[in-house]
Amino acid sequence: VQLQASGGGLVQAGGSLRLSCTAPRRTSSSYGMGWFRQAPGKEREFVAAISWTGGSTSYGDSVKGRFTISRDNAKYTVYLQMNSLKPEDTAVYYCARARDSYARGSIPEYAYWGQGTLVTVSS
Repeated sequence: VQLQASGGGLVQAGGSLRLSCTAPRRTSSSYGMGWFRQAPGKEREFVAAISWTGGSTSYGDSVKGRFTISRDNAKYTVYLQMNSLKPEDTAVYYCARARDSYARGSIPEYAYWGQGTLVTVSS
């Protein structure tokens, strides 16, 4: 199972980035998807999740109102639009596939993980 995350990079505080995560149809079809992040020296934390249909989403408290998760099932791709970025958003961002079709918010509820993409926000 291969999840391919992309779109990370260096951005100034207040800027925006859009991350993408592509998975083979057999990997992502009928499953919820999520984004997590891990900053140096910190535990991996939940960022956002979306159900299989896209009708349900959830967000971590630190990103609510700034980040938006979406998916295009025709392209087997999940997106994370990140606006108003802050230096504390600096981390490696991972996409993951849930164990079911719902928008899950914890690590054990995810079965497969991508390799991560680095986001660096400068002050």
